[in-house]
Amino acid sequence: MAIVKRYGFHFLLIGVLSDFLTPYILGLFYPKLNQLTAVMSLFGDVGSPVRQAFLIWSVVAGTFYVLGLPAIYQTFKEGSSSLAFWGAFAIGAYGIGDCIFTGLFSVDTQQAQWTVSTWIHNIGSGIGYGGFLIFPLFLYLLYRKLGDRSQSRYYLILWLFSLVFAGIYGLARIPMINQWPLLNQLGLWQRISFLFNYLPIVLFAAQQIKCKSKII
Repeated sequence: MAIVKRYGFHFLLIGVLSDFLTPYILGLFYPKLNQLTAVMSLFGDVGSPVRQAFLIWSVVAGTFYVLGLPAIYQTFKEGSSSLAFWGAFAIGAYGIGDCIFTGLFSVDTQQAQWTVSTWIHNIGSGIGYGGFLIFPLFLYLLYRKLGDRSQSRYYLILWLFSLVFAGIYGLARIPMINQWPLLNQLGLWQRISFLFNYLPIVLFAAQQIKCKSKII
């Protein structure tokens, strides 16, 4: 447990980096999948040539996220144990719901109706993405409670950007309008949305690693 607490933010960074790079690396081996229009979970579809690699690495990336949870909680528990808990919970929801569940319960687009695996995958992804999206909000609230106005404003701005691109990504999923110009690029908007979700986590983890290195 001491190792997890000490290197938790390193694990968190590894989780983000591996999660971010997965579709681009696997895309080299699945050129038929159009990353501008296809969502990332299709790498794990039953007909995908990189299915096993995607499923395994989704679990690995999710595990790294989970290993970072104790460090997140320990960093803020003295300032606000409840906010520290919910901040860690948000990342845990993403790591488990949108990464580990993706690896264990893949989608099957060849079925006319959703299978049990597809249901679990989509519900887990929805919950996980929700946690992914609101993590910067908890950072904003935590830093505001600690009296650090510059950091709180910083994460508030990042959260607002996340909301904007999440909203565009959500519009691109609506059948009645997702054929409109620009909105017909679902994969692109998903990747942009995820980029702005990764960014607060990366900056937060890097900042904490830098602070801890100075103490040591």
